Amino acid sequence: MPIPVCRAPDPDTRPPRYQPPPGACDAHCHIFGPANRYPYAPDRSYTPPDAPLERFRELQVILGLKRAVLVNASCHGRDNRVITDAIAQSGGAYRGVANADGTFTERDFERLHTAGCRGVRFNFVKHLGGVPDLDEFHQVLQRIQPLGWHLDLHFDAGDLLEFGALLRRLPVAFIIDHMGRVPTAAGITQPAFQELLALLRANERCWVKISGSERISAAGPPFTDAVPFVQALVAAAPDRILWGTDWPHPNISKHMPNDGDLVDLIPLMMPEPAMQRRILIDNPQRLYQFTDGTMSSATAAAR
Repeated sequence: MPIPVCRAPDPDTRPPRYQPPPGACDAHCHIFGPANRYPYAPDRSYTPPDAPLERFRELQVILGLKRAVLVNASCHGRDNRVITDAIAQSGGAYRGVANADGTFTERDFERLHTAGCRGVRFNFVKHLGGVPDLDEFHQVLQRIQPLGWHLDLHFDAGDLLEFGALLRRLPVAFIIDHMGRVPTAAGITQPAFQELLALLRANERCWVKISGSERISAAGPPFTDAVPFVQALVAAAPDRILWGTDWPHPNISKHMPNDGDLVDLIPLMMPEPAMQRRILIDNPQRLYQFTDGTMSSATAAAR
């Protein structure tokens, strides 16, 4: 069966009207290839278009962003060089979230830590293979715990209910990607979103990425129907929220976003400049400890 090929991102990113504060972080994005240097895994569930570091750097300039958390996508398998090489060239402005399995040793994770990785991602979504091997999941969890790493978890909405007990028992910080992929069409009161809110309020190890507005939206561009969901998450735990673009938006089935539109959602999601600085600068700094020297005025004052 042929491997599906993803659509390319919008090639004409427009500069956003909103200007992020200096040092703002895109806390969820990917780099793909180029395939002749960073081959895609033979057993991948999709083939992305090449979206290399050079193009990502151009995107950051257009959007007014400086920092980034590069999440190694499943199409690169367990080869993390595509992100560690990018981090090495970033001058301390990038961090990474790796892919790993039970074959990774403590020494392997120590090397990835030195290279700038601070978490491991697990996909539970059906189109990416479904539930991972939970024995391997727990093996990896044991090996990253001494490093202070977090888990980055990609769920379908229904998984938030199915795996709620597992999440409540996790002994490390964990991040729910893309707001748990809860569909806006089902409304704020849908059980999956209420479960996510309850988990975020009750568990200080739980973080949520307010990325993926284009994935959960029923209305389409400019995806403003995602704003009430974001506002509820921000109100629940403003110190454990991260924002990201998800560039270059792999496996988008409906509306390929223009990343300028996604940045322009920020002041709708969180109108107060102080909250924007908290979520775009302070929260990712606290979790990822960037070393490029940028910090918000609030962080500087606290020191």
